Amino acid sequence: MDRVTWRTQVLSNHLNQPSMSSPLSPNPCVGFSPPELSEPFEFDTKEMRKLLDAHNLEDRDWLFGLMKQSKLFNPREAGGRVFVSPDYNQSMEQQREMTMKRIAYLLDRGVFEGWLTEKGVEAELRKLALHEVIGIYDHSLAVKLAVHFFSWGGSIQFFGTKRHHDKWLRDTENYAIKGCFAMSELGHGNNVRGIETVTNYDSTTGEFVINTPCESAQKYWIGGAANHATHTIVFSQLNLSGKNQGVHAFIAQIRDANGNICPNIRIADCGHKIGLNGVDNGRIWFDNVRIPRENLLNSVADVSPDGQYLSAIKDPDQRFAAFLAPLTSSRVSIAVGAIYSSQISLAIAIRYSLTRRAFSVTPKGPEVLLLDYPSHQQRLLPLLAKTYAMSFAANHLKMIYVKRTPELSKTIHVVSSAFKATLTWHNMRTLQECREACGGQGLKTENRIGPLKGEYDVQSTFEGDNNVLMQQVSKALLGEYIAAQKRSKPFKALGLEHMNKPCPVIPSQLTSSTLQSSQFQMDAFCLRERDLLNRFAMEVSERQKQGESKEYSVILSYQLAQDLGRAFSDRTILQTLLDAEAGVPSGSLKNVLAMLRSMYALICLEEDPAFLRFGYLSTDC
Repeated sequence: MDRVTWRTQVLSNHLNQPSMSSPLSPNPCVGFSPPELSEPFEFDTKEMRKLLDAHNLEDRDWLFGLMKQSKLFNPREAGGRVFVSPDYNQSMEQQREMTMKRIAYLLDRGVFEGWLTEKGVEAELRKLALHEVIGIYDHSLAVKLAVHFFSWGGSIQFFGTKRHHDKWLRDTENYAIKGCFAMSELGHGNNVRGIETVTNYDSTTGEFVINTPCESAQKYWIGGAANHATHTIVFSQLNLSGKNQGVHAFIAQIRDANGNICPNIRIADCGHKIGLNGVDNGRIWFDNVRIPRENLLNSVADVSPDGQYLSAIKDPDQRFAAFLAPLTSSRVSIAVGAIYSSQISLAIAIRYSLTRRAFSVTPKGPEVLLLDYPSHQQRLLPLLAKTYAMSFAANHLKMIYVKRTPELSKTIHVVSSAFKATLTWHNMRTLQECREACGGQGLKTENRIGPLKGEYDVQSTFEGDNNVLMQQVSKALLGEYIAAQKRSKPFKALGLEHMNKPCPVIPSQLTSSTLQSSQFQMDAFCLRERDLLNRFAMEVSERQKQGESKEYSVILSYQLAQDLGRAFSDRTILQTLLDAEAGVPSGSLKNVLAMLRSMYALICLEEDPAFLRFGYLSTDC
């Protein structure tokens, strides 16, 4: 049969087919219905939400409702529900403009009321809850607000006294002024003590004079500086009569009410970024900028009219530590925001895996749901268990922060450093896995996971590089260890009380029931932490005996320091999950939490080579 005849026959057969009522059968992967609309739940999801969000649920829902009501937040109806999400396809300039429009909308509706002028635990929890909702919508918007309220406003609260509070806080809350936070420099980020901006005092005029003496001293990555901020907190070395008194914080105006840059100040844009383009990061130079003596934030130290240095804290190290207080609140919000980002990406990827089908097991059988593949479960479910565990850890961090006392300052610093590093690392790993688990659909900005990767990547760096923060955690643990040894007294801080008990013994054979036992799980985590702390202290001591300084000995022992920081963080997270589980009555919800806790603990055992490297577990178990 020649080819023309063959084609004619094929077309004829096709056209002459008897009519069928439904010639095409729908493929199940084409239709979409969110699993939660049809699948039964074995536990009360509303009660689980109460555990995860922990506080101010009505305030959160109110703010979500405000967003749905405005076109500024791009509301879109699908499946009978309203969704909001940013438009990441806009230019950098458009994203920055939209961020300010959204702030104005929220300001007009009282969202920021009391964020700086109300005091107490309830006021702080409401502020944190609303900020978390904003972060769920758009990280750029959340960061822009965090710089203004937490960094600028928090500095005035922490470092200022009544005169500063009265003058600046209300205007900050009402956005009559727009603040930014100029700590980082081109040459110094994590090493704040080494910043190069210099401030001298002119006793003849009663003014401070701020200078950028070299290019590496330019303030860099300052959120809000490029376009919108009118004022900034300047962290600078304070020189008095030729003596350097260390880093202090000053208020300086950088723009007038009309947006014009003030004299003797130069500002440049940091430009387009891989994410967070709704935040106008800028660079600032100061050329003999004069500010009133009263613009020194003086809760830690002051300068008299005649130029005398006044401080109740005589130790320069303690004074410097006091100036890092605002970073703690930022680390708290960063850690919490990272977990909400993980929740969003997992919700998207798991929903996708419950609707998308691929391949069939038998020649004529139905295609298999992605989540029914064990390999897909191994990709997503461990991350889900970790995210649940870290959600409780983030709530624990918030609670100790809002109920802080001077006695808890070290605990808050160490826990916030550990959780900021651990939770942001986890978020980036989760985002990458979820993006891949969505296949080609994950490449669309509409999917959100790809843009979230760019938006949240910076969390591993700002407010303290994660590796540096983990070293701070290990150094703090080492300090507790040395102090306990010198005093010959038991450990009483940072959750190290388990060091006072006999060393846990891990069974040689691990049964399924043993592996799911909370006692075994905590014993394994405590054993790892106490052994790593002992090893770290011993290694640092040995290096010191060989003539190295303590600081350099710690640097050389970086591997043990990193392992110890991870062990501390994992053990603390497990404890917060156990505490949450203990607070739930017997029933299906408690059973789910127990399963998640066992998944979290066993995943940590599997992923950390230290358990085998140092013999806490053997391959024969």
